[in-house]
Amino acid sequence: LQSLSHAAIPRYLEQFELSSTHSKRIVLVQTYLDAPSLEERMQAGHRFSETEVKCIVLGVLNILVYLHDRQPPVVHRDLKPSNILLKDGMVYLVDFGSVQTLATKDGKTVTVVGTYGYMPPEQFGGVASPASDLYSLGVTAIALLTGQHPADLPQTDLRIQFEHAATVSPTFAAWLRQMIDPNLERRFSSARVALRTLKYPLPPVRAANLQPRQPVTRKRVFKQAIGQSTALGALIGAAYGAIFGTGLLPLFFTVYGGGIGVVYGFILGGFNGLLIGLWTWLFHLPLKDPQQHRRSVRFVSTLLCTVVSGLLLIPLLRDFEGMAGGWIFLAAAIPGTAMGLVSKQFAQWYERESRKLEE
Repeated sequence: LQSLSHAAIPRYLEQFELSSTHSKRIVLVQTYLDAPSLEERMQAGHRFSETEVKCIVLGVLNILVYLHDRQPPVVHRDLKPSNILLKDGMVYLVDFGSVQTLATKDGKTVTVVGTYGYMPPEQFGGVASPASDLYSLGVTAIALLTGQHPADLPQTDLRIQFEHAATVSPTFAAWLRQMIDPNLERRFSSARVALRTLKYPLPPVRAANLQPRQPVTRKRVFKQAIGQSTALGALIGAAYGAIFGTGLLPLFFTVYGGGIGVVYGFILGGFNGLLIGLWTWLFHLPLKDPQQHRRSVRFVSTLLCTVVSGLLLIPLLRDFEGMAGGWIFLAAAIPGTAMGLVSKQFAQWYERESRKLEE
């Protein structure tokens, strides 16, 4: 505590041991601040507006950013209205008797400390983290808005139901719900992120603008595979045919080779689309291992399209002098490899669409 230096945290002075017959206590001494707590204001009948609560929360979040950014992070563990003072529009955080630095094993504490109603679920098990302070701050905000102790509000699956007891904007209500999520993994990742989200909320998305997520069906797989592969196959075939034709006889064979390349590319692309669509449907629908799917479709596509490409090119190239088997294989391997890359793009599309359904 001696190392803490923040305008909103009373300065640490000293500590001493207070002993009695049955117990011993450590007393922390900090500078005195003549200001009422939020709890005292609530007891006096003050009902906080959303604007007031936001200002208070922003002030506390700035303090938490300072505490949680320290190495190791400092967790207050007992955030509640009675530990937050308000004077001349300035927010102060007091009572650091429960504070814990996360330098213990696995970054977790092992002492049950806190106040019932304001403690997150994990703290009952002796575990506290920076996300625990966020939960307590969110519950504190709800107490200010509703004028009720959090333990008196109904719960569903450990989630505090507060909307019926307070008039809160949809954006702020959504922010509070994330702050008090029983699962610490679903809360804001840090006080800094919570602060930024509160200051710059994303605009609400209208229901009319939401597009229903389409399941990745067999029909969609084949449609995407054949359509994408055929279109790219025709383009690759045109470019490959034009380049190859130019090498034989510029101008005439450039145009002729490009035209023949479109036809052959269309056929090869259609075959490749059917191949990867069938492979995906038989072995990877639904998608379970994206990396395995990506590797397998690329390998199968490259191998079989090289063979098919060779079968298509042999009748066309066997009458040209100097076209030995090695050159024909090379001529077939290039479009085969290109089809492998096309299949990789299809695999990436399939992975993206599958992940959308999991979000």
